[in-house]
Formats: sequence, C-alpha cells, structure tokens
Amino acid sequence: MYIKKMAVLLLAAFILTGCLYPDDRLSKNQTPNQVQLESLQAAVDEFKKNNPYALPIKTRDQDTNIFQKYPIDYKRLREENLISEAPGNSFERGGVYQYVIIYAEEDPTVKVMDLRATQELQKINNRITAYRNEHQYAPYGERIAKDVYKIDYEKIGLKQNPTIKSPYSETQLPVVMDAKGKIYLDYRQELYQALQENDHSFSSGDDIRYLLVQDSPIVPSHSLPYTVKNGEPVFNGVDINNPS
Repeated sequence: MYIKKMAVLLLAAFILTGCLYPDDRLSKNQTPNQVQLESLQAAVDEFKKNNPYALPIKTRDQDTNIFQKYPIDYKRLREENLISEAPGNSFERGGVYQYVIIYAEEDPTVKVMDLRATQELQKINNRITAYRNEHQYAPYGERIAKDVYKIDYEKIGLKQNPTIKSPYSETQLPVVMDAKGKIYLDYRQELYQALQENDHSFSSGDDIRYLLVQDSPIVPSHSLPYTVKNGEPVFNGVDINNPS
C-alpha cells in the first residue's frame, strides 16, 4: 500500500513539475495534455482518499455554472505533498486552461476549461456593458427561446452576430444573452452532433451537456442548460421554434 501511494505521488510530482518537458515548452503548451490530466486526477484521488469529506477546490458562488464551479486549489494538493506545482498548461503557469472538477459529489473527475473562450466573451461583454451604461438596458435582439435572445450586434458596434470558436471543433458558436443580459456560448451545434454520434439514454429534462465531456477533457464553459426534445438539443427543455 505504501509503495503504491509513493508511486502515485512521485508520478504526479514528476509530471506536474515539468520534468517531462522544458519550462518554455510547457508554458507554450496550448492543448489539453492527457498525461497531465491523469497525473492530476491521481493526486485528486489520493487527496479524496485522505480526506473523505473534502475536495481540493476553491469556493465559488452557488449559482456558478456547474462546469466552472469547482476549480482545483493547487495549494491544498501541495500541502499534502501530492504535487509541487500546477500543470504547465494551466492558467496559473501562463497556459490557457483552468483545471476543474466535475461530478464533484459522485465521482470527482478532472477536466479543463478553455480560457480563450472566456477572453473572447469578455471582449463582447465589455461592449454590452458600455451600451447598458448609456441606455440602461441590454442590447437584446431576436428572442430564440424562453429568456434566451440573440444580441443586437449593430447596437454594440459589430458588423455581424458575434461568434466564438468552439473548444471542441472548428465550429463557430453563436453568443446568446439571457433575460438578465448575461452572455453565453450556444453549444447547440456541438450537442446536435454529439446526439447523432453517441449512444445515450437522455430524455426530456436531462442535462445533455454531459455528452460533451464524455469523450473530451474540455468542459462546456459559459453554457446554459440544455435538454433534448424530438432528438434535438433545446434550451431548458424549451423548443426554440415554439418558445413559451
């Protein structure tokens, strides 16, 4: 048991400290690295074994997107000598990924959030904030579902509907707005593809976003809840062709 534990700790320390790659290559590593994911997962599993009622996570507001709600707290892992530093492609070391935990209560699983999408959304949000400060309301466009709207892009000085590259493919995902003026990526194109390509048992009311993390290390950050209706993804179970 002791030997097995030490092997896990040494593997995590070896990989996460960058022994496999020079620091300059690690800092430029802009793709999820399966080896780093697995070693960090081993560290989280060991932490959970030592602390059955806790996880090495930072606290977030209760209403935070479920896929962004549990970012890993590397300090807590270091305190137990499970790692020596964060992965080379993490935000903390100049990379573009925030390591997070999903299935926190049932089966804590390490995934990553692509912060490039966050940065692009912030640019659009800055325009919306400027518009709201001047006009006292958000630049709502066409209503596409209950409490979900397109952005009136002309009002914020854009030439077309804003889109952001999907973290899963080359697809450009639309940006949508909720009734409070908060913006999100619209993952319906990716979800439709996932529904067609994967066997699943999802039914109306289920959160089908988990399809996207089934075979990918990346979480659908900045997303609204989706479910399935007539074989297609819809916002909150509402048919976008007949919102109510």
